[in-house]
Amino acid sequence: MSQPAISIIIPVYNDAEGLGVTVDSLLAHTDPEAEIILVDNNSTDRTPDIAADYAADHDHIRLVFEREIQSSYAARNTGIEHTTGEIIVFLDADQRVTDGWLTALVDCLDEADYVAPNIELDAGENPTLIGQYNKTTGFPIEDFLEYHRYAPTSCLAVRRELIDDVGAFDERLISGGDLEFGNRVDRAGYEFAYCPASTVIHPTRNSFGALYNRNVRIGRGHCQLQSAYPDRYGRVGIPPRPSDIRSQQYDESQGRLLFTLLTLIMTATRGVGYYRECLAVWAARLRN
Repeated sequence: MSQPAISIIIPVYNDAEGLGVTVDSLLAHTDPEAEIILVDNNSTDRTPDIAADYAADHDHIRLVFEREIQSSYAARNTGIEHTTGEIIVFLDADQRVTDGWLTALVDCLDEADYVAPNIELDAGENPTLIGQYNKTTGFPIEDFLEYHRYAPTSCLAVRRELIDDVGAFDERLISGGDLEFGNRVDRAGYEFAYCPASTVIHPTRNSFGALYNRNVRIGRGHCQLQSAYPDRYGRVGIPPRPSDIRSQQYDESQGRLLFTLLTLIMTATRGVGYYRECLAVWAARLRN
C-alpha cells in the first residue's frame, strides 16, 4: 500500500459487541500497515478484555486507556497522543467499514486537509419506526460540510499537521466537539472535502430511548458550546433543532405525519438537554 503511515483511532465505552463489529470489519477491509489504536474510556464491562484480546492477536492493534475524563473527545485526544501516522482517521466503535474505504479516503486527502466519507445508515432487515426515522434524518454529510463546516467524528480523516496547527478536540464538551473542531479547522483556512467513494456503515438507533438520549446529549452540548465559545455560537438562547431535515425526505419516507411528530418531540428533547445544562452552568456561575 503506497500510502503515508496511517493511524485509526477508535474510542470505546461499554460496547464490547460494537467494538468487535468494527475491528472485525477493519481486519477484513483494511491493510494491516495502518495502525489501529483502541482507546477504552474507563469501561465497566468486558470491553477492555475484548480490546486486549485484539491487541494481543494483532501487531498493528494497540490498546490504550483514557480513565481520567469520561468523554469521547478526551478518548480521541488520548488516541492522538499514541499515534505515529501522518494521517489520522477517527472511527466509532459499532460501525462497519467497506472494501476500499481507506484507500479512497486517503486519495481524497490529496485534494483536501479534512475529509469525510459517505456514512450509510443501516436500520436492519425489519426496521422499527425509530430506525426508519433515524435513517431518513441521520447523516447528511455534504450538508454538514457545506452549511455547518464540520463532519461527524464517527468517521473523519485529517493530516497530523492540521491537528498540530489548530489543536485537538475540546474534551470539556459532552457533545458538539466535532462541530467545534471542524469550525476551528475552517477558521484556520484548511480545505474540506466529501469523499463518496469511501463508505462506512453506521447502525441506526432503533429505540425511542436511544434517540431521546442522543438528542438530550446534543442539547447539552449546544449549551456547553455557547458557554465556552459565546463569540462563535452566541450566548445562551434558543436550543438547536434536529439535523437539517427537508420535506422531500419526509415525502420519500412513507411516514410523513409520524416523522413530523418525531421531529417535534426530538426538538423538545434537545430543549430539555439544553436548558438542563444551562441551569447547571448558571448555578455554577452563581456559586463562583
